[in-house]
Amino acid sequence: MIENFKYFILLFKSMLLLVLFNSCISQSSSNNDLREPIGQKAIDSNVIQFDTLPTLDTLKIMGTSVDSVGKDTIEKTKKWAFREINDSIRNALNKRPKHIYLSFDDGPLIGSRAIDSIISARNIKISAFLIGKHAHMSKHLMKSYKRYYDNPLVDCYNHSFTHANNRFQTFYSNPQKAFEDFEKNELDLELKHKIVRMPGRNIWYFNEMRRVDLNSGASTAEMLYNNGYKIYGWDVEWRINGITGKPVQTVDQVYTRIKNYMNNKSSLVPNNVVLLMHDDMFQHMSGQIQLSALLDSLQKHPDYHFEFLKDYPFVYN
Repeated sequence: MIENFKYFILLFKSMLLLVLFNSCISQSSSNNDLREPIGQKAIDSNVIQFDTLPTLDTLKIMGTSVDSVGKDTIEKTKKWAFREINDSIRNALNKRPKHIYLSFDDGPLIGSRAIDSIISARNIKISAFLIGKHAHMSKHLMKSYKRYYDNPLVDCYNHSFTHANNRFQTFYSNPQKAFEDFEKNELDLELKHKIVRMPGRNIWYFNEMRRVDLNSGASTAEMLYNNGYKIYGWDVEWRINGITGKPVQTVDQVYTRIKNYMNNKSSLVPNNVVLLMHDDMFQHMSGQIQLSALLDSLQKHPDYHFEFLKDYPFVYN
């Protein structure tokens, strides 16, 4: 399990740090009080941290003479330890499968049917964050919503009923009203999963994870979480031109960024990359061709697997 893997890493890190630092402070007095384990903060954490080597202030508290250790030695030891730990973790993760979560916001819109057709032809899972107000704008969009809903390759999630009417600051200034907007959307679209992406915000709020980009959405996120919802943001965004509705970056740029996140282990959870797109981007043939090209490129990678966001992050057995 991934939790066991994390704790193994933390335990390994703590043991390594103890060995490294014991060698550094061997010149200090044998009467130093080392009753507090150096790596205890890392062991108690649920998140892998790479900045828990003892600071100069920590050494003073522990009774170790900073002069006896030497600032240069400490800094060199820290840098070396960071590099070794990062390399070890990266090498271990590189041997595991990589998981991509293709997410599309703001549907149903004109581009939704094309998305449904493209992913169905390739047998690729996607996550669609839907807006109830859009589904009721026309019979055509209601049919697009039903195509998503009935497609086993599409998981339908909550993106609010009104999309905040694109007035995000005002929307989140009243957390109760915002919460009710998400509740309305869940009932209106008969959504099966209590999974949310908050309009205009890249907020993660699930299990022990808390990452908030703008504080104006924090209270609404807390209320949603306390009522059983999980909130997912994104790692990589394929940006949309607000005027033309067309994709901004090229296919190569988006593919390279996803690959870099995988290789560098720099996504929120290593080996798991969430890509944000918008349905509007693929209303024209040019956008549809680009989406097809991106999916073809990703499918060629033998270690990449497409997952629903309900399964995020992937847990290794």
